[in-house]
Amino acid sequence: MKNNLSDRLAEYATVAADLGVDAVALVPGPNFIRAVIHPFMSHERPFVLVVPATGMPAALVPNLELRSWDLVGFDGAVFDWRDQDGYEAAFGALLDHLQIKTLAVEGQVMRVFVHHALLRAQPDLQVMDAEREISALRMIKTPSDIEALKAAIAISERALERTLATVRLGQTEKEIEQTLIQALFAEGAEDQSFHPIVAAGDGSARPHAKARADYAVKAGDALLLDFGARKNGFAADITRTVFLGHATDEGQAVHDTVLRANLKGFEVTKAGVTAHQIDDAVTGVLEASPYADRIRTKTGHGLGRDVHEAPYIMRGNHMVLPAGTVYTNEPGLYEIDNFGVRIEDDVLITQDGCTSLTQFPKELTVLKC
Repeated sequence: MKNNLSDRLAEYATVAADLGVDAVALVPGPNFIRAVIHPFMSHERPFVLVVPATGMPAALVPNLELRSWDLVGFDGAVFDWRDQDGYEAAFGALLDHLQIKTLAVEGQVMRVFVHHALLRAQPDLQVMDAEREISALRMIKTPSDIEALKAAIAISERALERTLATVRLGQTEKEIEQTLIQALFAEGAEDQSFHPIVAAGDGSARPHAKARADYAVKAGDALLLDFGARKNGFAADITRTVFLGHATDEGQAVHDTVLRANLKGFEVTKAGVTAHQIDDAVTGVLEASPYADRIRTKTGHGLGRDVHEAPYIMRGNHMVLPAGTVYTNEPGLYEIDNFGVRIEDDVLITQDGCTSLTQFPKELTVLKC
């Protein structure tokens, strides 16, 4: 990533030119933060940065954010508005200034009311979804990005070690979740990547389960923890599944199958591979097992400023993955009303192969609790 604001904005101008549109618009979120470095909230007040293919960028800024916006060092035109007056006139002034006909936006981030405000200000404006092209600038991680990810992952792994050391039979999922959250911040997290998934027993069979206050963990349970720390703007995303007291033969076999699938992902990953090829290899291990009917998810997703970002590691996605891409390798098997196992690592693609940014043990672990 470029160190200079004008150079970073020039990258978005290039995206607009490559797409054949007049400008790209960014709203608060990961791409916005990448561009201006400073974080701004996404709330009821519209905040839009527009970067033309040629010419100076412009911004629509809530008045109460003006002093914070000064820290960005932005040289373009700024159109501010106050709550008492509303934002309609500011949108009109912004578009009158830009004189554009076509605009590419982040389809997964821009909210409907902002889109509608743009069209009320200029009904003939043609708006297109360029989420893929805009977000693609974040896909190849810089050395500083990688260091931030490593820091977030290291915090997460220390928090996991602390949490597992405290697990006792009879605790509720919610109690274990609270211990994990406290450990993340104690170890230096600036925030959580997302609200943790802490699920035991039949709860572990729900890939996105919520911790229950009324479920006490018991001997033989699978305990799945999916979580991550956020540090320096970057998010970790780790999952480990352990067993409490003992693991059944079925539990050991399922865990072994998921681990083999996870390792297969590392085996096939290198620069130039496609997302389809990784998922096909990983899912193929699961499909060849006696537990193929327990497959419920793709192999993984990109990781960086967002927890879920490009590339999405799934069959049918033939995007070629360059060196510098980071993705999650997280195969899992889930049998509803029984249990689930997921193992998730954060993987950096290199020219000759890949590196696991996660180091926490993933072999079968039985907690003596």
